[in-house]
Amino acid sequence: MLQVSTYLDNLNQNNTIKDGSLLVSSGKMFALGFFSPGNSSHRYVGIWYYQVSEQTVVWVANRERPISGTSGALSIDSDGNLVLHETNGSFPVWSTNVSSALSNYSTTARLMDSGNLVLVQDFSERVIWQSFDYPTDTLLPFMKIGLNRQTGLNWSLTSWKSPEDPTPGNYSYGIDPTGYPQLFLYKDGNPYWRGGSWTGDRLSGVPQMTQYFIFNPSL
Repeated sequence: MLQVSTYLDNLNQNNTIKDGSLLVSSGKMFALGFFSPGNSSHRYVGIWYYQVSEQTVVWVANRERPISGTSGALSIDSDGNLVLHETNGSFPVWSTNVSSALSNYSTTARLMDSGNLVLVQDFSERVIWQSFDYPTDTLLPFMKIGLNRQTGLNWSLTSWKSPEDPTPGNYSYGIDPTGYPQLFLYKDGNPYWRGGSWTGDRLSGVPQMTQYFIFNPSL
């Protein structure tokens, strides 16, 4: 069993998160580290609830590029990007890939109590990248679904391929921005369920919604 050492809620260019180490949000709500889902031997970097006994992963960085073995390391490179290497000095398995014009300064990665992993320019405290902009299969409070017309980011959820494989699966959940924006659940890219447009009180395609309806989607 790996020995786990716990860091604070931030990562800078002076330290590295290796397999067996955790980044924990200041209020101990969420943790970031390496994990293997189910009986899989592959390793992924993810975020999960820190104080929930059954590991519940809410975000995965390298969901399409798993690591074999425990040689993974998460660090901030000389360009200020957060990068995941399988072995020291190897080509990055995953990166925040922020433009050098934004990241070419000292940066710090910080795990928030909201579950959001943010990359911040140290001199300006400006957030230049955040995991909430790249959701996997879980919608947390303060996350958004839809199209950001300023940045072009299309926030949507995509199911895991299986409980042991976080590769994008057959189902996705998002908003079609054409015409009146509508909420859809897609299967294999085709509409499977329509939530409809937001009327101000409810989704038009969910007539059973009432003032006290709790909308808790899960993929």
